[in-house]
Amino acid sequence: MEVKQQKKGKLGKTIQVRLVSDLKKSQEYYRDVLGCKIDGWGHAERDEMTFILQQSNSPEDVRPNATSKKRSDYPTDWEGPEFGWDTFIHVSWDDLDTLVEEVRENGGEIEVKPFTGTHGNWECLKIPV
Repeated sequence: MEVKQQKKGKLGKTIQVRLVSDLKKSQEYYRDVLGCKIDGWGHAERDEMTFILQQSNSPEDVRPNATSKKRSDYPTDWEGPEFGWDTFIHVSWDDLDTLVEEVRENGGEIEVKPFTGTHGNWECLKIPV
């Protein structure tokens, strides 16, 4: 019996689109506080992190994600985040303190001190900003 393999297309890099209430101010923040390179298309890029910043029609259109519903069917005892997630960026443990200090020195606010938690066999650092 012949097994036919289905050809799959390759997905490329994922870029998050971020709707903002003030495009100019947001571009300045991403450039001056987060250290991103900004282009005329609204791309904000640094290392492997990329966003496309787009001007909203009204400030009311800009809303962070709400906290997700807890689930008991994850592969571990974790039931989900304690707050809404809009972006998840992987950061090396070795770079963490430097990045937090850099953002704070550039005028960024990190509301809660970073804390660790477990996620299955992984130790995770969480930084709500």
